[in-house]
Amino acid sequence: MSSNKLSSRISFANIKNQLDYPDFLEIQLKSFREFFQLNSTQEQRKKETLHKVFTDNFPITDTRNNFVLEFLDFHIEPPRYSLNECINRGLTYSVPLKAKLKLYCTDPEHEDFDTVVQDVYLGMIPNMTKKGTFVINGAERVIVSQLHRSPGVFFGQSVHANGTKLYSARVIPFKGSWIEFSTDINNVMYAYIDRKKKLPVTTLLRAIGFESDKDILEIFNLADEVKVSKTGLKKLVGRKLAARVLKSWVEDFVDEDTGEVVSIERNEVIIDRETVLENEHIDQIIDSGSKTILLHKEGLNVNDFAIIYNTLHKDPCNSEKEAIYHIYRQLRNSEPPDDSTARDVIDKLFFSESRYDLGEVGRFRINKKLGLSTDIDIKVLTKEDIIKIIKYLIQLINSKADVDDIDHLSNRRVRTVGEQLNNHFGVGLARMARTIRERMNVRDNEVFTPVDLINSKTLSSVINSFFGTNALSQFLDQTNPLAEMTHKRRMSALGPGGLSRERAGFEVRDVHYSHYGRLCPIETPEGPNIGLISSLCVYAKINNLGFIETPYRDVEGGKVDLNSENVIYLSAEEEERKVIAQANASIDEEGNFLNSKVKSRYDGDFPVIEPEKINLMDVAPNQITSIAASLIPFLEHDDANRALMGSNMMRQAVPIMQPQAPIVGTGIEGKVAIDSRNVILAEGEGVVEFVDANEIVIHYSRTDEENFVSFDSEIVHYKIPKFKKTNQNTCLSLKPIVKLGEKVHKGKVLTEGYATEGGELALGRNLKVAFMPWKGYNFEDAIVISERVVREDLFTSIHIDEYSLEVRDTKRGIEELTSDIPNISEEATKDLDENGIIRVGAEVKPGDILIGKITPKGETDPSPEEKLLRAIFGDKAGDVKDASLKASPSLNGVVIGKELFSRSLKDRRSKATEKPIIDKINEELSQKLEELKARLIDKIFILVSGRTSQGVKDFLGTSIIPKGTKFSQKLLQDIDFINVNPNRWTTDKSKNETIKLLLLNYIKKYKEIEGEYKRKIFNLTIGDELPRGIVQLAKVYIAKKRKLKVGDKMAGRHGNKGIVSKIVRAEDMPFLEDGTPVDIVLNPLGVPSRMNLGQIYETVLGWAGQVLGLKFATPIFDGASLDEINKYTEEANIPMYGKTQLFDGGTGEKFDQKATVGVIYMLKLGHMVDDKMHARSIGPYSLITQQPLGGKAQFGGQRFGEMEVWALEAFGASNILQEILTIKSDDVNG
Repeated sequence: MSSNKLSSRISFANIKNQLDYPDFLEIQLKSFREFFQLNSTQEQRKKETLHKVFTDNFPITDTRNNFVLEFLDFHIEPPRYSLNECINRGLTYSVPLKAKLKLYCTDPEHEDFDTVVQDVYLGMIPNMTKKGTFVINGAERVIVSQLHRSPGVFFGQSVHANGTKLYSARVIPFKGSWIEFSTDINNVMYAYIDRKKKLPVTTLLRAIGFESDKDILEIFNLADEVKVSKTGLKKLVGRKLAARVLKSWVEDFVDEDTGEVVSIERNEVIIDRETVLENEHIDQIIDSGSKTILLHKEGLNVNDFAIIYNTLHKDPCNSEKEAIYHIYRQLRNSEPPDDSTARDVIDKLFFSESRYDLGEVGRFRINKKLGLSTDIDIKVLTKEDIIKIIKYLIQLINSKADVDDIDHLSNRRVRTVGEQLNNHFGVGLARMARTIRERMNVRDNEVFTPVDLINSKTLSSVINSFFGTNALSQFLDQTNPLAEMTHKRRMSALGPGGLSRERAGFEVRDVHYSHYGRLCPIETPEGPNIGLISSLCVYAKINNLGFIETPYRDVEGGKVDLNSENVIYLSAEEEERKVIAQANASIDEEGNFLNSKVKSRYDGDFPVIEPEKINLMDVAPNQITSIAASLIPFLEHDDANRALMGSNMMRQAVPIMQPQAPIVGTGIEGKVAIDSRNVILAEGEGVVEFVDANEIVIHYSRTDEENFVSFDSEIVHYKIPKFKKTNQNTCLSLKPIVKLGEKVHKGKVLTEGYATEGGELALGRNLKVAFMPWKGYNFEDAIVISERVVREDLFTSIHIDEYSLEVRDTKRGIEELTSDIPNISEEATKDLDENGIIRVGAEVKPGDILIGKITPKGETDPSPEEKLLRAIFGDKAGDVKDASLKASPSLNGVVIGKELFSRSLKDRRSKATEKPIIDKINEELSQKLEELKARLIDKIFILVSGRTSQGVKDFLGTSIIPKGTKFSQKLLQDIDFINVNPNRWTTDKSKNETIKLLLLNYIKKYKEIEGEYKRKIFNLTIGDELPRGIVQLAKVYIAKKRKLKVGDKMAGRHGNKGIVSKIVRAEDMPFLEDGTPVDIVLNPLGVPSRMNLGQIYETVLGWAGQVLGLKFATPIFDGASLDEINKYTEEANIPMYGKTQLFDGGTGEKFDQKATVGVIYMLKLGHMVDDKMHARSIGPYSLITQQPLGGKAQFGGQRFGEMEVWALEAFGASNILQEILTIKSDDVNG
């Protein structure tokens, strides 16, 4: 046992050198970063992801090839609004994307046309936050990774109704037509193009260049070519013909239209294939004029290749031309105009780079499957691919090869955020390229620039529809940090290009042996999505090809390599045929196995084997589970069904006001809290200079080198988020846990709150529990709880609702926010300010006005007298109506915040007053940038003083400081450092590296300052940017404090869930011998049938921990044994297994038998009774049926229908009936 420094937990882990966990959000952040290649300079940019999308669509030329628009580079500017501004105003957190484009003319007639290089704005692209989410229209969303079928070739098998096995090979590309090769019951092989057009495989072979029977048979080495001679043929009597014997001749005929004499070649079949040669055939062959004939090869097992002969027999074509025409007719249902058109169709189907793309993955998989060495850059099908696929199918038919397992993870790959964005960018840019081409053709004789050709909305609309409507772009589940993290690491088989719930069978949903260490076998939803939505395992990563990899330690000669740096990551395909030992196998310090036989894994099997035969070893026992399942202590003692419920329910735990980290954890709690990015961490060594509830200020101590290359201050201010609303209306509020003057180190946690405590995940509370029945109140999983829990606010949570009201410019006039509302008493508006918004701190009850608004009625024009009276008495009541926002029936809370956003409606005068302010801001900006540049020049000059240039250039390759020029301050002042290539400054490598770092930090700081000032100007000139048609937006935030109530749902971490059925006074609860009452009573019958004994282990160890003041980490599958638990219960002087004598709180008498007592970790789930409780007297009715609407959201009710009326009629309850049909149906007059 070792003590873990992070959270001072006593760990029961037997595995000492456990591998560090990767960053849990890496899957999102890395994918997005690589898509934009944000951290690389222009010259370092790889020709892939976004850069490749541009190069695939550019250069663009007009139809006459006169004008060329070329792509040079793209760059991203800082966001216009900060993240918080976007969330508050309902905007999208995005960055402007610009491309440097070059337009030139190749036509000598357009001499006056100058080459133009311009930065062109292409649209706003949603930007990922540091938490791996996107803010779209003010709401945090996440793009879920998709598991889809990998491109490549798949070999499958099905059984015909008559029992014949049918084999197929399907080639799936990233883009382009599918082609499938399959056999039928007559042992003929067909090719299907796009699943519908069917043709014999030999027709396809002829079309791609294997014209004659001889060519086709030679591919498979099936025929002997024999020269025709009488004596030679006599020796061959009895052998089978492999190809037809044809008689060919040329006929001349006169073309009726032109009168020309045209020659045409004719063929006649003399002897068909598969005929056994006999003496009478010899003369026919010699007469046909054939030079050679083809015979079946001797000594070959003809049955193995019977399918080729059968297919040739079915083939209607004899030449390449016939085959091409045949395929054209099949695809187009019409005759081809000429040879080249027909040939083009086939080339474009599978051999054209613009129409067909296997992708790097597809080519890699085809090469691997078929044993080819085709270059990875050839992403179209080759003749060799097609031949190899046919040969593999023949092996399948002859049982010499195996079909593919479609559910194996080598056949499924992950589409991460970056790739999904990439695909949509491709669609958007292809559309844009079309419109550019059209505009070029229209503007042939005009002078135009790249900006004139580009419509930025084309790209934006595709990207926005992806983020707004795609099934994989989901509203972030933000109930607690674990829910957020799980959502970001989720793998979905649904969505566009994936499966559908209805069609997904049992096999796809099932756990597969290749999921080991890649997809969690436990965490998946219950219900229709079971098995289709999974979670990534804790150590899993996604490689460049999109396959999930998991780490292993290398084992050679029975010795494990224990160096964590030598860990190897393998995909499911690379792991095939390897013998893998479990992580908890006994080994010594050197890595030698202690036992003569070791339990291991070999594909889907579990052999017990000698250490020498082992190839790899797992890195950790929890490698097979996801984060949520790794948080369940003693998971190894729980039934998998209950563990599934446990891991799903932890995601629904509501953050409580006083969270408490579990006494019995698994050791991963700290990592989850930190990687969720919800707590603030120290960036380096430093001292806390100031701390209060809203801010922490730290003075960092940097080295001289760090100071030299940095442009940031050493003092950093951290704003602490307070009472922020999450997507699920839970409350994100942090508080500092560092003291003034405290020294901090890199990675130290500075805050806690929002389901974290002391830098660890804390979703609930530790409670004293007794497993026993209590007066029937805990029947069927119900929970009896002590009043102490409610009184001390142990499970009280804060929920924040946001109410907003828009002020629009209507046809009848502009609406107005005001506290002066017609026909409303002063009492009702006493809490409203002059803008009609309720004051902060006001208590809200149902029906209260939250935001006062009046809207024009648009009535008939008043008469002059009426106008006069209105002018005198100021009566506005006539022409406006109340459109205020009122509190809903169940709303009780306190206003904790309000905001008002107004679009600036400007006249000339206000624009004139703005100008000097804008000038001042611009002046400040240029001054700051000059200061920044001066600092940079000083730093660079220190490095290059007295040296000569090695040829400093800008990104376009233009020389800035020619080679051999001596550096001077004056020379450096004239350079635009934003576009300088950071290489080739001096001959000193280390100085060049420092300059590179300096320039990188300078550009970062430059963009930061520029972005800040641009935002200031934007806010001043545009005001608050609001959605179209909205003049003002008012928001009110109301916090509700919810105590634990009867009807609330609670759960443990082992799938033990229940509803609170009674809150009992502490003195009535069962108590221990020392008088301590328990906090919660659970039904013992909930344990044996559910088989989740983990809760009992947790209960006993938790009690020992509470008594001794210790916290434990018991990692899954490597946790505390019974002996270790007993050791601590003895030390704590508590009964073995927690079996304790309890006393009845009501009578003080002993209970008949002892009960299990201890400390269990309980969570309050998001299914709260306050959200479900609902009552209605009168309310809205459906327009057509005049029946009450349904559901709490619509303030619905119950319908007293026809059959219910019959029931009352049968009782003769006429008065009740009269009441229900009239007054209670809102028909007072009857």
